Amino acid sequence: MAKINTRLLEQIRDRFAQVDHCPQQGPRIFFENAGGALTLNSVVDTSQTYAAIPDNQGRDNPGSHELMRVINKAKEDMAVFMNAPKGQFFVGESGTELLFRLIMNACLGTGEGQVLGTTLEHPATRSACARWAGVAGQNHVLVAHDDATGTVAAEGYTAQVTPDTKVATIVHTSPVTGMGVDVAAVAATIRAVAPDCYIIVDGIQHAAHGRIDLTVYDVDGYVISPYKVFSRHGFGVAWISDRLTKLPHNSLIDGPADNWEMGTRDTGSYATMSDVVGYFEWLGEQVSDTTDRRAKFVAAGEAIYAQETALTDAMIHGTGNLPGLAEMEKVTILGGVDNPAREGLVSLVVAGVPSVDVVKQLNEQGIRTHLRKADHYSGNILTPLGMDSCVRVSMCHYNSVAEVAQFLGAMKTIAA
Repeated sequence: MAKINTRLLEQIRDRFAQVDHCPQQGPRIFFENAGGALTLNSVVDTSQTYAAIPDNQGRDNPGSHELMRVINKAKEDMAVFMNAPKGQFFVGESGTELLFRLIMNACLGTGEGQVLGTTLEHPATRSACARWAGVAGQNHVLVAHDDATGTVAAEGYTAQVTPDTKVATIVHTSPVTGMGVDVAAVAATIRAVAPDCYIIVDGIQHAAHGRIDLTVYDVDGYVISPYKVFSRHGFGVAWISDRLTKLPHNSLIDGPADNWEMGTRDTGSYATMSDVVGYFEWLGEQVSDTTDRRAKFVAAGEAIYAQETALTDAMIHGTGNLPGLAEMEKVTILGGVDNPAREGLVSLVVAGVPSVDVVKQLNEQGIRTHLRKADHYSGNILTPLGMDSCVRVSMCHYNSVAEVAQFLGAMKTIAA
């Protein structure tokens, strides 16, 4: 399989809007991908096109028929991209809203027992489980993540899963540490003890990195936020298994029994997901010779992983004559220096320099990063480490080693 070379990287960057500039700031490096990835130019065009269409779905006219074709195509595209031949895809208000909805219905539909999650998870799943386990009379149990590695292993679930575990949640990638979780291994651990458990995955942080395989995972729900995977804000996407589909859920009287969507959705949202899937397919064609569509997505995911690993390695260990973060005495890297679970993200603190000031100084040099505080979003990770905040530097495969070098040059001065 080919890697992302300089020429291909230029072609990739040409497909994204505002790849190296901000309308307000001017030239800038975008290392805030975990907060929302760059948007494909095709998504911008598609969004404009569908914003102009007055027709509704489900009518007997050519305009409506086309809308339904576009929606069905998007669902088929996502099914191949995520390897989900069964179950269904649908859109909702946001990734957070969809996680709440899936967890609510799973808790209310399963009776007394245990709801299992981890301390690594985003509050979207933790809050939903805490609320709906309480309403359903279930016991909400949290597996402790490993502070040193910034992730949680399948073995962590082993001590907590019980035969009466009815619902379990997994975060595919932490938005604070940037470390991934072996979803398939965790799901297998849960099913070995509680085979009928409903397993729901927060894939929001992971989706931009590719490598999604819902058949291998053997879970019941998977949720993404399209603005974090090259589309736009304003909607979320969920996949649910056939068994989760059948659980009681909000629906219209005498309406289709398996429908989980609430009201008329934006066809343009679905259409942009076809754009996203099309981009991954194009990338797979550039880095492999396969003609199989699913294999193209696998190849794209492997190329993305290789590129992002090269970027994080350069950031941590240095590039050219620039020292990496690991060589800067005042810098501490969350999750450790060499962590195979890392997915395109490095969170750090600088001794003696408040993280808010590090973010500000980087921004003044045109390098966009993000401050994570020990609040309701990140306190579960930072507080046990004795940190009140950290700097999150999040990359994607369209970033370059040259951009990393510029970041390291700035950090060398800040951490001096």
